[in-house]
Amino acid sequence: ISTIIFILVTMTIAVPLGVAAAAYLREYSKTGLVSGFIRFGIDALAGVPSIVFGLFGFAFFVMLLKPLTGGWSLLSGSLTAACMILPTIIKTTEEAFRAVPDSYREASYALGATKWQTVVRIVFPSALPGILTGTILGIGRAVGETAALLLTLGGSLFIPARLSDPANTMSMHLYKVAMEVGSMDMAFATAAVLIITVLFINLGANLLVGLLRREKQG
Repeated sequence: ISTIIFILVTMTIAVPLGVAAAAYLREYSKTGLVSGFIRFGIDALAGVPSIVFGLFGFAFFVMLLKPLTGGWSLLSGSLTAACMILPTIIKTTEEAFRAVPDSYREASYALGATKWQTVVRIVFPSALPGILTGTILGIGRAVGETAALLLTLGGSLFIPARLSDPANTMSMHLYKVAMEVGSMDMAFATAAVLIITVLFINLGANLLVGLLRREKQG
């Protein structure tokens, strides 16, 4: 349950920011120094090891922003995970926007639509399957992450009731029971539940993507 809550909070933070950043880079920004610098930063962040994000999250979200996040908490872990998966969501969403034919935009402008209306009502619905694909990739990385969450999430065995409460994910639990407790049967059981959870998330998301594409073609 804590893993599902963690995924929902992380996606609530990362997806709007990632989609907005991709929309700005593809639809609004012009090719130049600023957009090139932003893209370079996104590519650089995509290659940063997760433990570095964990150290950043510990120093910034857990220590510096402790009055706001509650220290080791669900919010600190979700913010750290959101920083990790933002490059993936931005890149895949930007590619999804780029795949939308320019004729869609031109037809929208010809009918008198504004830039904002074109992006929201034409480009975004057409790119939605690609956006969902990026979201699935982000969920996969967030669920399987351990090192960064050990430094930020808190590792509580109780279900968090608030964002400021510490939490525990199945990947963290798997590491603890295998490396600290030495209970390999419990570790294998946790791994099985984790794999099944990710499988169902991917199946559900792929089914939704397929329905959206079928509706678009229809």
